[in-house]
Amino acid sequence: MHAAAKSPFAPAAFPQLPPIPGVRLAAAACGAKYRGRDDLMLAEFAPGAAVAGVLARTAVPGAPVQWCRRLLADEHEHAPRALLVNAGQANAFTGEAGLADVRASCEAAAAALGCKPEEVFAASTGVIGEPLPLSKITGAAPQLAAALREDGWESAAKAITTTDTFAKGATARAEICGQPVNINGIAKGSGMIAPNMATLLAFLFTDADVPRDMLRELLAAANEKTFNSITVDGDASTSDICLLFATGRAGNSKPRESDLDDFRRALNAVMRDLALQVAGDGEGARKLITVEVHGAEDDRAAKAVAMSVANSPLVKTAVAGEDANWGRVVMAVGKAGARIDPARLAIAIGGVTVARGGQRVENLDEAPLNEHLKGREISIRVDLGLAAGGARVWTCDLTHGYIEINASYRS
Repeated sequence: MHAAAKSPFAPAAFPQLPPIPGVRLAAAACGAKYRGRDDLMLAEFAPGAAVAGVLARTAVPGAPVQWCRRLLADEHEHAPRALLVNAGQANAFTGEAGLADVRASCEAAAAALGCKPEEVFAASTGVIGEPLPLSKITGAAPQLAAALREDGWESAAKAITTTDTFAKGATARAEICGQPVNINGIAKGSGMIAPNMATLLAFLFTDADVPRDMLRELLAAANEKTFNSITVDGDASTSDICLLFATGRAGNSKPRESDLDDFRRALNAVMRDLALQVAGDGEGARKLITVEVHGAEDDRAAKAVAMSVANSPLVKTAVAGEDANWGRVVMAVGKAGARIDPARLAIAIGGVTVARGGQRVENLDEAPLNEHLKGREISIRVDLGLAAGGARVWTCDLTHGYIEINASYRS
């Protein structure tokens, strides 16, 4: 596999994530695909935890997505006791054998932890269509169980990466009913990133005591504004899974909806941080692009326009080439399918208005635009001038590095 240069948005060090009571983690090198690095992660949860999830909407979901979907929909809803994740092979488009491999993996983890297979959630990421090297994964389960510890966040985050150039983690603190609670998150994602759920693997952990139905609502709302608002290449994965585990060990009182405002803020902060890390680590990317749309008929129309701009190869290559070709933004707005009145449309790049009222700004000086495009963080703002709908999404530039990485992905 092509060794990608580290993203310019990579942090100097993995963030310091605090312990989450009721969560222990471990990582191991089982050799499922990679050599000389950890590629398998196990998280254990104390009895009584709750879980919520958002899963890939693709018509060809991977076997772990199908497994998790069944667990989340199970009317009995077994309390989660573990999460098992492997990197390198996606276990997607692998037929009935793939489903059997998920169950066997979860059975091995359950045996090592002393719980039921249906209490073990699973995720896989990597090459589509390749059989899972089952014996390597099941054989590592006892080793993982023996290595579980409260501070295993960084090793767990590294173990789930594929083409990522850095491990991704984030944390935030909140209060529920006057009691402090923590939220930690780890994620992986660099390519095959487009919103159709979460389009990556993301795992969130909190010691808060929040009922399952509230967890679902909180996660779905936060996901729409964060993981569902990023794109690298417009391609949605077969393997997308985002899970939120709550151990209830913080000791807070059972919350009402009105008691969750600070927790909602913190959850959004963690997920937004991880989403921006994923967008900034897009395969071959050197620039992070923020696209804001205002003045649309409604928020849905605004997001359609924003994603049309963010997914345009012509816009993304113009940014990569540091070319202030704002006509490409006009093109992308026009093909979004939302109602547009050119006479009301305005476009700005780096805070400089380049077009309004259906035409180029008179005597436009492109010097400040070119200077802005030399930077690492690029802003594009579109005002449709129709109503109050708005959206913000994030993407990255498109460079030759993307081709190099994906041309050698299976090697």
